Parts: sequence; C-alpha cells; structure tokens
Amino acid sequence: MDAKREKLSSRLGFIFLSAGCAIGLGNIWRFPYMVGKYGGGAFVLVYLFFLIILGLPIIVMEYAVGRGSGKSVARSFHILEKPKQKWHIFSYVAMLGNYLLVMFYTTIAGWMLAYFVKMASSEFHGATTQQVKEAFQTLQQDPLASVFWMILVVLIGCGICALGLQKGVEKITKVMMGLLLGVMLLLVGKALSLTNAMEGVTFYLVPDFDKLLQNGLFDAIYAAMGQAFFTLSIGMGGMAIFGSYIDKQHSLTGEGVRVMALDTFVAIMAGLIIFPACMAFGVAADSGPGLVFVTLPNIFNVMDNGQLWGTLFFIFMNFAALSTIIAVFENIVSFSMDLFTWTRKKSVLLNILILIVGSIPCAIGFSVLSGFQPFGEGSAVLDLLDFLVSNVIMPLGSLVFVFFCTRSFGWGWKNFLQEANAGEGLPFPKNMRWYISYLLPVIVVFIFILGLWDKLKLM
Repeated sequence: MDAKREKLSSRLGFIFLSAGCAIGLGNIWRFPYMVGKYGGGAFVLVYLFFLIILGLPIIVMEYAVGRGSGKSVARSFHILEKPKQKWHIFSYVAMLGNYLLVMFYTTIAGWMLAYFVKMASSEFHGATTQQVKEAFQTLQQDPLASVFWMILVVLIGCGICALGLQKGVEKITKVMMGLLLGVMLLLVGKALSLTNAMEGVTFYLVPDFDKLLQNGLFDAIYAAMGQAFFTLSIGMGGMAIFGSYIDKQHSLTGEGVRVMALDTFVAIMAGLIIFPACMAFGVAADSGPGLVFVTLPNIFNVMDNGQLWGTLFFIFMNFAALSTIIAVFENIVSFSMDLFTWTRKKSVLLNILILIVGSIPCAIGFSVLSGFQPFGEGSAVLDLLDFLVSNVIMPLGSLVFVFFCTRSFGWGWKNFLQEANAGEGLPFPKNMRWYISYLLPVIVVFIFILGLWDKLKLM
C-alpha cells in the first residue's frame, strides 16, 4: 500500500508530463487544419491571445487544487472543501471524463501505431491516391485490426504507469518528449527545404486579416477560443494530478506559462511541417483527420526518400499520442490509489480491463457499430465520446475550478492565491480577480453553449 505519495524527481519531469497531457493529436492536425480554414497567420495571433487569457488562469487553478490537496481530482475537492459542502460531487464527473477521453483516444492512437507499421514496411510504396485512401477506410472498418491496435496502446500506456511515477511515467516521458522534439525539428527542416515551402510559411505565419474576415470573423474567434480552451486538456483534473506531484519551490503561474509555451511550440512546429509540404505538392491543408491518414501519406509516397520521412512523421505522431495517453492513464491509475489506497500495480491491473472493455465500442464504431450515428450520417461512437468530453465535461469542469478557486463558498480566492504564489517565480496577478471571477466564466459558458449548438443542430 502506498503510504506516502510519490513525487516527481525533477522540475523538467513536471513540465514534460504536464505538456505531454496537453500535447496531443489535436495540436498536430486540428490546429493546422483550423489555421488553414480561417486564413493563416491572423488566426494564429487570435489563438495565442485567447490561449493566454483563457487557458493560463484555469491551468494554474488546476495545479493549485492538486498541490494544495496533494491528491488527484478523485480526492482533491474532498480535502479542500469546507464541511458539508458538495464540491466533491464533481470529482466523479471528472473521473468519468478521463475514462471517456481514453476510450476514444486509444482508438485514434491505435490507428497511428498501425500507420507507423504500414509506412515503415513500405505498404504505401507505389500505391495510387485511391489505394492510400482505401487503406485508411479498410483499417477503420476492420474490427479485429482496430481492437488489436487499441489493446496494444492500452498495454503500452498501462505498462509504463505500472513501472512507477519516477522510474516509469516520468523517465519514459522525458525520453519520449525529447525524441518527439528531435524528430519534429528534423521534419521541419525537411519541409522547409521543399520547393515552394516558403509559400506555406508565409500563409502560416504572416497575418492577413482580410483572409480572416473573408472566412467569418465570429467563426474564427469562436474557433480560436475553443482551440485555446481545449488544447491544454483543462477542466477534468488532468493537470491537478501533476500539481499534486510537485513541491512548493516554484510558483504555479510560471510553471503554467512554461507548459503552455511548450504545447504551443509543438503546435506551431506541426504547422511548419504540414503547410510547406502541402504547398509544395499542391494539396489542401484543411482536410481534417484525412490530412494525417490520407493526404500526408500520399505526399510521402511521391516525395524523395518518402518512406523515411513518412516513418519519422508517424513516429512523431505516435509520440504525441502516447504522451497524452500516458498522462491520462497516470491520472486514472491515481484515482483508485487515492480512493481505495490500492497499490499502483493493483490499480493498473484493474484499469487495464476497464479501459480495454470500455474502448471496444469506439474501436468497432466504424464497423460492427457503424449503424449507430449519434450526430447524423457519417458520425460514430468516437464523435459522441469526443462531444461529451470536449463540449460538455471540459467546459463545465473549468467552471467548477473557476468558482471553487474564486468564491467564498468554495476554496476561496485567498487560499488559491496563497497556493499559486508559493515558491519563487512569476506570481498570479491579484488585480485579475474581477476578470477571473466574473468575465472568464461568461466566456466559458459562451464556448459551452455554442459548442452544444454547433453539434446538436446537426442531429
């Protein structure tokens, strides 16, 4: 039985684990896709603005709740709330959100793993554009293949968590994040060397507000707000667990800025891979999920040494996916450790079974369960789970953290500031209380309502 909570051995481990939770496939294809859709560099500026005013305050609050309680979200509210308060009810919603996130993310990560094997084994060599497209459809519609790759992802993630916080999660995440950054820089270098690459760079990084207006200013602002809000994986206690693993030598605002900067760096670099490559080969960069599984494999298929660069790209994608998987798995494993004082290995073994069984509906959602289309034609179980996590639990959870940290009927502004500003580093600004307490919740509610409206109007 774990008598004492294990701590991270280094500050770098904390930054990489927190960034790993935030860095995911959304950074790699969703961010570039949205930049392409809403006019390029001008959208990037709008996104960065909202990332600072929306994402940073909430990530600091999650860290503070985690460090102040010394527990995961499963027990943090129980410890910090005043007698007879009911904030801890949200703990169960947050735990459910983490499970739902894993239950669709493992399917996507499984596809990434399968594509790494396909690219490394020359499966796409000599294939036509239609054959590359059919390869992804075949993978989606093969229930045995999708379940196999999903189970492999679960076993990898849980296996790393079973090794322990320092010897497994922290150590492997450090190596993986280092390799991710290294492979990413190699890919950026290659992309920038392609013919017409600078056209892609100009589109991506040089602001053109006329393009932003042409594509709909309101839609672009809402999209930037949503991406800034969801990219950091806030609202479900995913960051609270890492706050519970660190000491009080450093202020939490400074740590939040570093994690946010690393997350943004990866997203920006992903665009410097994708946009120059798309411009060089005359393809659209706003093709959503198909960009990774259809468009880019076709580019690698006609590129010099395409198999090498394609394999490196899918190594990069797998590191991005697994960084999130491992971080969320660590959160899930900590739930039963905190709730039932189980050992880490016992918690891992139980959750392997839960996650495999719970992930099967999504894995077979494009085959056996293809008739279930919750949001109309073309949707699947994956879309439902993504909607529940991204459009419901995350924004509502963020509201809970904001109110808990700013209201006297919660933990309170004074306690939050004391925890956030403990240690050396950038302090959380006291004069931001009015904005954090009143305007920020309005923005989150706005995102929540529009997110529901956009999805439910399709039904």
